[in-house]
Amino acid sequence: MDTKIGSLDTCKPPCSDLASPPNGAVATIQSSVPATPLVNPSESTLGRHLARRLVQIGATDVFSVPGDFNLTLLDHLIAEPGLNLIGCCNELNAGYAADGYARSRGVGACVVTFTVGGLSVLNAIAGAYSENLPLICIVGGPNSNDYGTNRILHHTIGLPDFSQELRCFQTVTCYQAVVNNLEDAHELIDTAVSTALKESKPVYISVACNLPAIPHPTFSREPVPFSLSPKLSNEMGLEAAVEAAAEFLNKAVKPVLVAGPKMRVAKACNAFAELADACGYAVAVMPSAKGLVPEHHPHFIGTYWGAVSTAFCAEIVESADAYLFAGPIFNDYSSVGYSLLLKKEKAVILQPDRVVIANGPAFGCVLMKDFLKALSKRLKSNTTAYENYHRIYVPEGQPPKCEPKEPLRVNVLFQHIQKMLSSETAVIAETGDSWFNCQKLKLPKGCGYEFQMQYGSIGWSVGATLGYAQSVPEKRVIACIGDGSFQVTAQDVSTMLRCGQKTIIFLINNGGYTIEVEIHDGPYNVIKNWNYTGLVDAIHNGEGKCWTTKVFCEEELIEAIENATGPKKDCLCFIEVIVHKDDTSKELLEWGSRVSAANSRPPNPQ
Repeated sequence: MDTKIGSLDTCKPPCSDLASPPNGAVATIQSSVPATPLVNPSESTLGRHLARRLVQIGATDVFSVPGDFNLTLLDHLIAEPGLNLIGCCNELNAGYAADGYARSRGVGACVVTFTVGGLSVLNAIAGAYSENLPLICIVGGPNSNDYGTNRILHHTIGLPDFSQELRCFQTVTCYQAVVNNLEDAHELIDTAVSTALKESKPVYISVACNLPAIPHPTFSREPVPFSLSPKLSNEMGLEAAVEAAAEFLNKAVKPVLVAGPKMRVAKACNAFAELADACGYAVAVMPSAKGLVPEHHPHFIGTYWGAVSTAFCAEIVESADAYLFAGPIFNDYSSVGYSLLLKKEKAVILQPDRVVIANGPAFGCVLMKDFLKALSKRLKSNTTAYENYHRIYVPEGQPPKCEPKEPLRVNVLFQHIQKMLSSETAVIAETGDSWFNCQKLKLPKGCGYEFQMQYGSIGWSVGATLGYAQSVPEKRVIACIGDGSFQVTAQDVSTMLRCGQKTIIFLINNGGYTIEVEIHDGPYNVIKNWNYTGLVDAIHNGEGKCWTTKVFCEEELIEAIENATGPKKDCLCFIEVIVHKDDTSKELLEWGSRVSAANSRPPNPQ
């Protein structure tokens, strides 16, 4: 096939560089061809069509758990050149892996079996939905002859109604396709896949277990690559929005820019870059947007997270007389228990297709990237806020030097992790205190960064690390995972080994759910201690390249990092770090108390 497959802008640069091209792999036609080639009749099946579609859009690794309803489909996925089927230990991790993969590649896919698999993966799909990730969730469904009968099947709740799984997926996917006949299978599959790409949300495809191997005329040719119709701004609305915003911001004395997480789905990172370069404003990021804006930008001032912002950032943002937020999410976590000191009348709020200026006016059908590009040509340069930041900024001090063999402190651990970062690394931060410690890391040019803030599902990082590392084998992933989270999803370290991944996992063993302790303590936050290195050694079982160690002090940590980045650089390295149960970041202490206060508000009077 001589059609050239290219990439849509997936917003997140491969190297945190404002000027760098994005690295998504969502396929689109770059040059037209008169017709796509015929395929071998034995390969003109539903299963092979679906497999070819996945390869075409860039989901060349598919995460799966076999079950009797999806086995024939898996045969056809395996048979497709260019598609790599990765078996996971459970469906939840398969979904998390597809999530991590989509963050780097632009789209991810997983395959599970009917209901028992579907409901197991559902939590991961909900997380991907909350994070606006295009994810193709494929389920092997019942035999097409069983639909509409009164039969009761296994893997169900014992009722002849097979729609339970579908109904569960309807709230966490943007499109659902139940393929139980061949006549409309082609249309349903292509509509589902293209909808995931257009909406940047997960979709659900159920394929009857007796259909994947049957040839059908609709699958007789190679699928035509998608040419997705671009979303367009209303030109009059765009001009009006830009004019109003420029007037609003040009009147301000010390305006600032703040990047939010929805810049990814709006594919507006490069446009935000242009604006930042043009206007000279101080540039901050919300915590869940870390990695979307390169931190080597000359006017970057850090993470804005209210009371737990990086040093001097909140003071500049909250004292500004105007702020532009691009794609923000103001939830209870990102607002630190609704305690941000922001005023609506000072704000320009951009959503992917909407602009609101102060208390009004509002402009719909205006795409964020179009708005930012146009605004960059209309704003006057104003460096006042950054100059104020530069005047008050005091460089952060270093943690006190450890005494010989002194028990390791968390701030010392992250001081050494900081030194490991480069353009050839990426950081995955698990829900918990790693959120706050990783947020303080300064990302060098090219260093990736991911965490799941909106959904905040503990255990997400194990599967996400598997998927992310599989999508960018040229990078070494550094995962920071707490012991409580690791216990939820530990099994798929096994899959990392099978895939030959060389991730470095820092398992932070502090004896429990530390983030929950700081919100509301109780005996339920203490967990059974595991021999984590012993567990990973048992999983390794002599197959694959794996190295584990346990560290108690800084000297041992330095030696472990030297090993992991030197003689063991081609291994999966698992470093268990023993720290005190009360050793947390100061940001977690502050954040926990504020979120606790928000959670414990009494009911409003009736």
